[in-house]
Amino acid sequence: MADMAARQVDPGVESCQAGSADPSDEPEWTLVIRPKGRWFDLRLRELWQGRELVWLFFWRDFVAMYKQTILGPLWYLIQPLLTTIVFTVVFGRLANLPTNGLPPFLFYMSGTVMWTYFASSLTKTSTTFLANANIFGKVYFSRLTVPISTLLSSLVVFGIQFLLFLGFLAYFLIQGADVHVTVWALLLPVEILIMAGLGLGLGIIVSALTTKYRDLQYLVTFGVQLLMYTTPMVLPLSSVSGKWRWVMIANPMTSIIEAFRRGFLGAGTISALLLLYSAGFALAAVLVGALLFHRVERTFMDTV
Repeated sequence: MADMAARQVDPGVESCQAGSADPSDEPEWTLVIRPKGRWFDLRLRELWQGRELVWLFFWRDFVAMYKQTILGPLWYLIQPLLTTIVFTVVFGRLANLPTNGLPPFLFYMSGTVMWTYFASSLTKTSTTFLANANIFGKVYFSRLTVPISTLLSSLVVFGIQFLLFLGFLAYFLIQGADVHVTVWALLLPVEILIMAGLGLGLGIIVSALTTKYRDLQYLVTFGVQLLMYTTPMVLPLSSVSGKWRWVMIANPMTSIIEAFRRGFLGAGTISALLLLYSAGFALAAVLVGALLFHRVERTFMDTV
């Protein structure tokens, strides 16, 4: 009883004894969290250490996308197919717009497959902070793992839709259509990388700004639709002249779609300079987006 009373009366004794312990007996920390103090403090090492989280988030997004639906993964094929049919009827048959001599169905499907990957990457990464606020407020990890996992899940969808496109391409080749695969098809990995950079960079810029300006989340989908009409999805670049041609060229997705058509259909207005422009635009978007993203993540919980 006396010992217990002594402990209650003078709790500082035990603290002093603990403080005099050998420092070598203290546990060795495996992770030290420090505040970000500089604009260029991107913590890429933390992103690499959390690479397993990327795969976990990727699997979550991919499985949950069409969970509890009747058709399930078939929606990956139905969406581009229906879009292509609508474009073929409206723009190819009713409006009778030119398609560079290509079969209208292949022309519109090629643009749809490429645009869908970019648009889905942009719209999904643009909601990173708002959609994951509950997780970000409880657990510390590199926030960039979430948008990167979004790119991977969208890439799987792109792969499925690309196989669908190849199936129709083979059908039209058998039917004797005037299409052919060229050496530009080898640049498909480069085109995918540029689209991923554009979707990631622009998406995280919007995500960072949305934490303060909520109006942007309502403008993203509408803005992406408007942006689509400044690409050669509906009208080939060779059929556009004057100032509108330069507006279309200024869109970094224009060279991607044109290069894809040149590679797999044999028709498209493309040059290495246009691709370099798109690559530079994507790189700039990623750098600016990463800086802004990391700057905002310190205080976004106060505004979300």
